[in-house]
Amino acid sequence: MEISVTTNSFKLAQVFTISRGSRTQADVLTVTVARGDHRGWGECVPYARYGETMDSVAAQVKGLPRSFDRDDLLTLLPAGAARNAVDCALWDLEAKEASRPVWDLAGLPAPKPEITAYTLSLDTPEAMNAQAAKNAYRPLLKTKLGGGAEDVERIRAVRAGALDARIIVDANEGWTPELYQTLAPVLIGLGVEMVEQPFPAGDDDALLKLDRVLPVCADESCHDRSSLDALRGKYDMVNIKLDKTGGLTEALELKRAALNMGFDVMVGCMVGSSLAMAPAVLVAQGAAVVDLDGPLLLSEDRTHKLFYDAAGVHPASVELWG
Repeated sequence: MEISVTTNSFKLAQVFTISRGSRTQADVLTVTVARGDHRGWGECVPYARYGETMDSVAAQVKGLPRSFDRDDLLTLLPAGAARNAVDCALWDLEAKEASRPVWDLAGLPAPKPEITAYTLSLDTPEAMNAQAAKNAYRPLLKTKLGGGAEDVERIRAVRAGALDARIIVDANEGWTPELYQTLAPVLIGLGVEMVEQPFPAGDDDALLKLDRVLPVCADESCHDRSSLDALRGKYDMVNIKLDKTGGLTEALELKRAALNMGFDVMVGCMVGSSLAMAPAVLVAQGAAVVDLDGPLLLSEDRTHKLFYDAAGVHPASVELWG
């Protein structure tokens, strides 16, 4: 089996800002695996928050042996971006070799479109009001927040711009317990349904003592199945991202385990192309919250793109993946 890794950059439709910084393009790694006449591919987004760089992740991929399968991969690489791209490429390769879709190989029912959140970039309340008004037709908006008192004004501005949309918020580890207690009742009054990762991962024990009137979803605190025990009593939901789980194989297992433990499931993404979202659509089937809007934030994408409409994000075509 031959493995190659290349770098791709996709321009964003506008500057995208979260509490940790801003970006104008999505830099991704594309992994291709070839065996005989068949090729499979997958995409990952190295994330500095987890100590990853484009070079370090590419080196992990290039250091793999020439012969292994998906089960071997679980021990060859840790959960993270490198394993994600390789795992998804292997699923794609197997599907092409078997002339069967990945969902069938994985023993899943045929996928259907899923309503996805659309993310509003962190900005001033006035600018976020304009973003919300522009996207008020979307059924679910996800609002990035910054961790200051201005967060209330941001949400008020978003709600004023999109009166009928469902709203969830993402604090990206930027809140304190005191801020949660201040903001949560106000956000509930504005119709906010959930907050992602209010406190820093590893410093979230305060959630054990707080009355979580606003449901809390673990993002940075949840990577793979080994994360779940530490989340008991702290979180109501877990956000499954393939770049954290290390691929579709572990993501499906994490979803099963989380549901069995009583967590609700959200399926999210880094900012990447349609290739990165395609396998996540399989995990997203029936999830409480789906946030696979990466391609909607881009001004350019893969040749074969995921299709989005009023029904949500549709499963990938065979020309794209799986």
